[in-house]
Amino acid sequence: MAELFVGFDIGTTQVKGGLFRADGAAVASWSRAYPTERPGFGVVEQDPRHWLDGVRDGIAALAAHADPADIAAVGLCSQVNTDVFTDRNGVPLAPAIVWQDVRAFDEAAALGASIGAADKAEWWGEGVDVPIGASHVLAKMAWFARHDPALWAQTAYVFSPKDYCIFHLTGVAVTDPMSAWGQVGPDHRYVAGLLARVAGAAERLPPVRPMTEIVGGMRVGGRTVPLVAGTMDAWGNLFGCGVFRPGQGMYMSGTSEILAMAGDRRVGAQGGVVTFPELEGMVVHAGPTQSGGDSLRWWAGVANVEPLDVPRLAGQADRCGRPVLFLPHLEGERAPLWDADIRGAFIGLDSRASAPEFALAVLEGVSLSGRLLFEALTAAAGFRPGHLLYGGGGSRSDLWSQIRADCLGVPMHRLAHPDIGCLGAAIMGAVGVGRFARMADAVPAMTVVERVFEPDPAMQPRYDALFYAYRGAIEALRPIQLFGQPGSKGTA
Repeated sequence: MAELFVGFDIGTTQVKGGLFRADGAAVASWSRAYPTERPGFGVVEQDPRHWLDGVRDGIAALAAHADPADIAAVGLCSQVNTDVFTDRNGVPLAPAIVWQDVRAFDEAAALGASIGAADKAEWWGEGVDVPIGASHVLAKMAWFARHDPALWAQTAYVFSPKDYCIFHLTGVAVTDPMSAWGQVGPDHRYVAGLLARVAGAAERLPPVRPMTEIVGGMRVGGRTVPLVAGTMDAWGNLFGCGVFRPGQGMYMSGTSEILAMAGDRRVGAQGGVVTFPELEGMVVHAGPTQSGGDSLRWWAGVANVEPLDVPRLAGQADRCGRPVLFLPHLEGERAPLWDADIRGAFIGLDSRASAPEFALAVLEGVSLSGRLLFEALTAAAGFRPGHLLYGGGGSRSDLWSQIRADCLGVPMHRLAHPDIGCLGAAIMGAVGVGRFARMADAVPAMTVVERVFEPDPAMQPRYDALFYAYRGAIEALRPIQLFGQPGSKGTA
């Protein structure tokens, strides 16, 4: 009997599923896109039922490619800092608030101001920075408590996407310590002093369980298959990229860029990046930007081309010519800046700039945001990896892959399977049912590098100069970032 493992990645734009053998070979893949609504300024929402429908339909589609009796386990990972408020039966009381949503900016600022350095040191350790931004679940709780107290009173659970799906598939309310980052301490327990900042927060969050723990089962082809607790997308991507020991680094190109480095200890001040609780001897430092593939999709819409055509269009531009600088802050920025107010820009235009130059600028601007995060991570982790394990949808473009290698000045080792979140989720399932004893055993057994992109030394001066301009432009444009926003002097 074959051993097959299913993994789902519930992302910002789609749910993806994969069916894998124990050596990581993909048997089948599946995906379904769903809409994201932006009904007002800074408001970004999704219908959580789309996530659940996707997982249910996806498992049926994947099982059609194999004997369901061969499927040994299912794992989920999902976007994080996207939250749905439900009643005790798991019925959504409002659309899910997506991580790009900034409605809770004021509540986040107030919470952040109430938390001192001594609090952070007590809760998370000396020098560990845990930003309380508009996407933090406590900020959203405070927003509902202030703006819709009736809904807040009805709320029984606040779930991440994969936890919402697990509840409906198994009836079990559960999360994992990495999805609950910013809410739990190094011991993987909720931080009582933090949750006390919002009355009623503690009783609305699900219990924390290890990511590889079997929490229930889901029906697959007439039988019940073990389902593990799973984790956030960053960790699913980390495992699916092949990171399993200290000294390794990851670059995931999706809706946002996610970079991570695995060290063996905490090193000083964190500089706007995330430091997770230790797991299997790894202390992972990571960070998500606000816009990666989202910038590409936005520009494709503006230019009236398909997203896949943007890299092809960029390939027509002269990479050694006069650059156009793009700031990809279409919805603010997360790591390492954590600034919901800053906005994007094209800089350095002249009459020769045309569609290829704009397309190239978008690819380069996203890569520059990745470099800014990469430098913050090397400082936090205390080392610079010799290469980055690299995956996600954006990794499929050879041009964009080479730009990233040139911009960051580090080889990019591209994984054979693009849907690294699905693979990472499947790996967790394989560990959960005992196919492998530890993630450190499963990850190298189930991941394969298919191509290496080496940095071109001739391009280094260009990207060093662009990066210098990129950092300067962020600061130079701050005085006009709020112009035209509600409450600013530029609002009509």
